Amino acid sequence: MSQTPLISFIVTTYNLPKELLQNCLQSIVSLSLTPSEREIIIIDDGSERSLINELGDTRDQCIYIRRANQGLSGARNTGIGMAHGQYLQFVDGDDLLLKQPYEHIIELLRKYAPDMVMFQLTHETKVSEEYVDSKIVSGASYMKNNNLHSSACGYVFRRQSLGELRFTHNIYHEDEEFTPLLLLCINTLITTNAHAYFYRITPHSITRDSNPAKQRKRLDDTRDILFRLMRISDRMPYMDKTSLQRRIAQLSMDYLYNAMVMTRDINYVEDCVRKLRSQGLFPLPKKNYTPKYAWFRRLCHHKAGRVILLHLLRAKER
Repeated sequence: MSQTPLISFIVTTYNLPKELLQNCLQSIVSLSLTPSEREIIIIDDGSERSLINELGDTRDQCIYIRRANQGLSGARNTGIGMAHGQYLQFVDGDDLLLKQPYEHIIELLRKYAPDMVMFQLTHETKVSEEYVDSKIVSGASYMKNNNLHSSACGYVFRRQSLGELRFTHNIYHEDEEFTPLLLLCINTLITTNAHAYFYRITPHSITRDSNPAKQRKRLDDTRDILFRLMRISDRMPYMDKTSLQRRIAQLSMDYLYNAMVMTRDINYVEDCVRKLRSQGLFPLPKKNYTPKYAWFRRLCHHKAGRVILLHLLRAKER
């Protein structure tokens, strides 16, 4: 390339209808970035058929990589290895970038050159708002003082900040591990209320799949992520460790809550508690991170409270 692109867009796709992928790519090429300022890398993760010949006018503006199916983590890692841009933006092939708010993201990159801009996701295609941006902080400082929405599509970040960090293969909820570790590598972060990314709600998404085996894998993968993050935090400087511990505590809460929601089985939930306790992750830390966290921590502290939570969830279904 004659110059380094400002943003490399890593678009992952697997057996998507051509219309969805076409719309996704059109939302990228419609931005004010010139062809030399953008790089669009499509990673086709083993779809039954290639869509390269059905991309219309955007075909010649993209790099299309088709590979054997290895999952989302592997697809994103392949895109990282191909990218040349100053910044990386992950995009799922059935989603969209919303033009006006994403132009605001580009403006922040040009004006301040931060390591990361974190924005809002939405399932509405029409958004109208006045943008409110934060002061520049480090990623560790942000994670220490805020709830974290971990979707890797919810931010654009400097490629050089990655270092050797990559997504873990063959797990669900890979963003829950990747995003907090990436934030610890971010020196300058701007957050904004701009709803710049449209995500499509589908009945076949991982979070909506009611298959018991897949639900148990989701829970097991979350538990394993927790244990890896805990081991990593033990080797960190105090500031980074404190920041990551907040995320670990909130993810532990999510793990127990999802175990209740998915299984409705007190014996399974108690087994989850025992596993967390064996690694020093239970009881949950006595912190007031959020009202929801404080309420859940108190109620799940004893088995009687966990039984009450299960009864409440069952009653909610009726």
